[in-house]
Amino acid sequence: MITLTAENFAEQVLESDKPVLVDFWAEWCPPCRMIAPVLDEIDAEYGDRVTIAKINSDDHPEISARYGVLGLPTLNLYKNGEVVKQVVGAKPKRLLLAELEGHI
Repeated sequence: MITLTAENFAEQVLESDKPVLVDFWAEWCPPCRMIAPVLDEIDAEYGDRVTIAKINSDDHPEISARYGVLGLPTLNLYKNGEVVKQVVGAKPKRLLLAELEGHI
C-alpha cells in the first residue's frame, strides 16, 4: 500500500497506468481503522490490477477538498487521472468489491 502526500499524489495517482484506489482517512476515525485490513486484503489479492493507496485527510486537507471528500473514510477510484467511483464509509470486503466491480 502506498502512502500519499501532496508531493507524490499526481505522480502516484493521476499519472498511474493502472487504476488507483485512494483511501482518504484520519487517525481519529474508527471506521478508517476498520477498513484498513480489508484494503490490505484487496491489495494482496488484486494488486496486479489496482494500486491501493492512502492519504491522511488531516495532513492534506487541500487534496480532500479538491476531490469532494466530506466524510471518512472515503475511497476514490481513479482511472486515467479521473475519479470513476467514490465509496463513503467502511464496508465489508465483498460489498466493497461489488462497488468496484467493472472498474478493476
